[in-house]
Amino acid sequence: AFFYIGGNDSMDTIKKLTDYGDSIGSPIRFVGIPKTIDNDVWCTDVSFGFDSAVTIATDAIDRLHSTASAHQRVMVIEVMGHKAGWIALHSGMAGGGDIILLPEIPFDIHVPFAINRLKKGKPYSIVVVAEGIPTIGGKKAAQYIAEEIEYETGFETRETVLGYIQRGGSPTAYDRNLATRMGGHATELIAQGMFGRMVALKGNTIESVPLSEVAGKLKLVTEDHDLIVQGRRMGICFG
Repeated sequence: AFFYIGGNDSMDTIKKLTDYGDSIGSPIRFVGIPKTIDNDVWCTDVSFGFDSAVTIATDAIDRLHSTASAHQRVMVIEVMGHKAGWIALHSGMAGGGDIILLPEIPFDIHVPFAINRLKKGKPYSIVVVAEGIPTIGGKKAAQYIAEEIEYETGFETRETVLGYIQRGGSPTAYDRNLATRMGGHATELIAQGMFGRMVALKGNTIESVPLSEVAGKLKLVTEDHDLIVQGRRMGICFG
């Protein structure tokens, strides 16, 4: 039995390995276990690694509030998320971001959000951007947004890119326990002779799904996600 632990590309690979093994009559059997900070694996509510990355990003956003407030600046923080904006969404909401920009939701950089906030007596803003948002000229997401905001508003703007800091350090207790539950369920699948499947979190239950339902698919943020709905009601801008 071979446990393949990884993200959506890994689940695509293990599906190919499963099909190839079956075609040649190999005795090796495969089970997938979803692990990615991007949380974009299809068919599972959460992948372990995600909560740890969100916790690190949220802590960074929390730390930027005091500087932004003291110097009355716009602070732009870039978090990981090439095609999926889950980290930006969850850390931005938890960290009190004023603007959260995701690859899945179109945005208009020319909207003078900072001026509107200034009129409401809020002289600074926190902008959380996923690294995969569209930019011009090949610029990094944070650089592009910071330059555009300063040009449009005249407000002093600074950028911070977390980068691989989000992928390191000690995992959260939630991720450790989720990994334990998923690993335990994976061994149960092997014992029961259920192969070619991926373990998945559905609500509070660990289940499994055929790899054929997972391979080649991405779980992306949608505009009807509850965090976005509630965030907009709170006045947070998503583009």
